[in-house]
Amino acid sequence: MMDSMSRPRFTVLSVFVLVLMLFCRPLLASGRIVVQLDLRGTIGPAASDYVHDGLARARALNAALVVLRMDTPGGLDLAMRRIIRDILASPVPVAGFVAPSGARAASAGTYILYACSIAAMAPATNLGAATPVEISTLPGTGRSAAPAGGKAGVGTATESTETRKMVNDAAAYIRGLAQLRGRNATWAVAAVRRAASLPAREALRAGVINLIARSVPDLVKRVNGLKVELAGSTVTLHTAGARIVRIRPGWRNRLLSVIGDPTMAYILMLLGIYGLFFEMWHPGLLFPGIIGVVCLLLALFAFQLLPVSLAGIALLLLGIGLMVAEVFLPTLGVLGLGGAAAFAAGSVMILDAASPGYGASWLLVGGVTVLSAAFFLTVASLALRARRRPVVSGREQMIGASGEALAAFDGDGRVHVHGEEWQAHASRPVTRGQKIRVIGMEGLVLQVEPNDDEEAG
Repeated sequence: MMDSMSRPRFTVLSVFVLVLMLFCRPLLASGRIVVQLDLRGTIGPAASDYVHDGLARARALNAALVVLRMDTPGGLDLAMRRIIRDILASPVPVAGFVAPSGARAASAGTYILYACSIAAMAPATNLGAATPVEISTLPGTGRSAAPAGGKAGVGTATESTETRKMVNDAAAYIRGLAQLRGRNATWAVAAVRRAASLPAREALRAGVINLIARSVPDLVKRVNGLKVELAGSTVTLHTAGARIVRIRPGWRNRLLSVIGDPTMAYILMLLGIYGLFFEMWHPGLLFPGIIGVVCLLLALFAFQLLPVSLAGIALLLLGIGLMVAEVFLPTLGVLGLGGAAAFAAGSVMILDAASPGYGASWLLVGGVTVLSAAFFLTVASLALRARRRPVVSGREQMIGASGEALAAFDGDGRVHVHGEEWQAHASRPVTRGQKIRVIGMEGLVLQVEPNDDEEAG
């Protein structure tokens, strides 16, 4: 009897488990998860770390597709190449998507779009202008001197050998990506050599991209059933009804993004220099010195990640040095004004404006220059006033002071100076009540002489 009652229960339980597995299978299946990464702004170390971590998360989730939504003016060559290496090595197909409408994938973004298994753009977007720019970096950082983007004098008579090498290398690099993904290699080379650009519809007609989509869900729906090459094999995408998982930057990536911002790096450097200056001016305060060292180290770390001009740093330090010298060697503002000019020029030059997103803000540079010059010139004027003010205490204050003889004496006697009674020695006879002037001091004995000028008055 127990067996006959257990069979219906077993049957019901089996049906329940089958139904549960049927409904849960879409959530567990790899074809139902699409990871979305957002690459916005200048491409630098923070962006490359974000994409690297995002692709690792997509692999852990066993996702069917990664959508890399881009809106970037370009960025650094080293960060761009790291992103491309991660995309090419990813076991999950990556779809590059220039979106939303009005976005762009300029310079470094064009290379990244070519590296993706699928290239898509939203309406009213553009890509191109992928000519590299040569800039200087801090020595010993190991950073590339050619961020992807901006303008260069390619094709001109004055073109340098280094510029030709960079442009040829970039052209070969993007041509290889185009051949790998089966896209228009001729236009890709033109984007590098002639800074050519295309809007979305022309890019589709030219074979630069695979499709145009309105949004990420529309893109995910349209690529369903599409076949892509992945690790030497053909993979069919199954993205119908997929759940889109958006991965946002972590705290470390956000911190790196803040520190690596050109404006923040510039401010950190100034805070570091001023902090050390105040510590040297007032030894023992500790707080300005500690804050200055921390800010300066963070700034140096940021400058390793940024396209820094050595001439800009030299002018900036020279300007600060001249303004500091004005405090200790007042020159009626000559050193201060020269320092302010050098400071402004260095601030403008320190980050190469030809690199997309790395130019200095004129408003910030102007404000900081005016404030710094005003501060140092004010300190210099106060120091000059203090230097011209008569001494009011100590040994130096006694020299030239006036007093009165308490009794007549010839040689040694006693005088009254600054409300105090002093032993004195006079080279000439002094009468009682006669005005005297201090001309020197030996120990606690004043060297005095009759104040003939005051008596004559």
